[in-house]
Amino acid sequence: MDLPTYAFQRERFWIPVRAGVGEMSAAGLGAIDHPLLSAVTEVAGGGSVVFSGRLSPVVQPWLVDHAVNGTVLLPGTGLLELVVRAGGEVGWPLVRELTLQAPLVLPVEGGVQVQVVVGAEEESGGRAVSIHSRPEDDVTAPWTGHAEGLLSAGALPEPTFELAQWPPVDARPVEVGEVV
Repeated sequence: MDLPTYAFQRERFWIPVRAGVGEMSAAGLGAIDHPLLSAVTEVAGGGSVVFSGRLSPVVQPWLVDHAVNGTVLLPGTGLLELVVRAGGEVGWPLVRELTLQAPLVLPVEGGVQVQVVVGAEEESGGRAVSIHSRPEDDVTAPWTGHAEGLLSAGALPEPTFELAQWPPVDARPVEVGEVV
């Protein structure tokens, strides 16, 4: 007995995928392989570089472990990691200073857009860096500043004491009352 041939005839109704759709390069962005940052772009004419990503307790479930009174926060070390990675990507790997301004609060559902902006080289020999976020579902919301700092180029300075010796050889005790 012969089988009917119509059951094996196929016609596809999928929309054809255009080249470049879904790729960051199609939007003028470069990709970065990092768990918190996913895109990078250089600002035209200024030497600044912007790194962006999305933070969400759903995508990064380990963030839920950093809840304070039921509010999920990105820990300060997470902010530092964003700055260190952004600085390393532009060849300025040392964080000279970093001032935390406001906690980065994550919503229970959804997420936040995050940007790390590395400024152009300054006359002082550093590059300013800042971290901002806003809710991902409200593109009209203002950006909230979370940290500002300064990056340096070069290698880490060598310590002036033996790291295996603790306390250091020339250390002296200090009374708490003396500390101002």
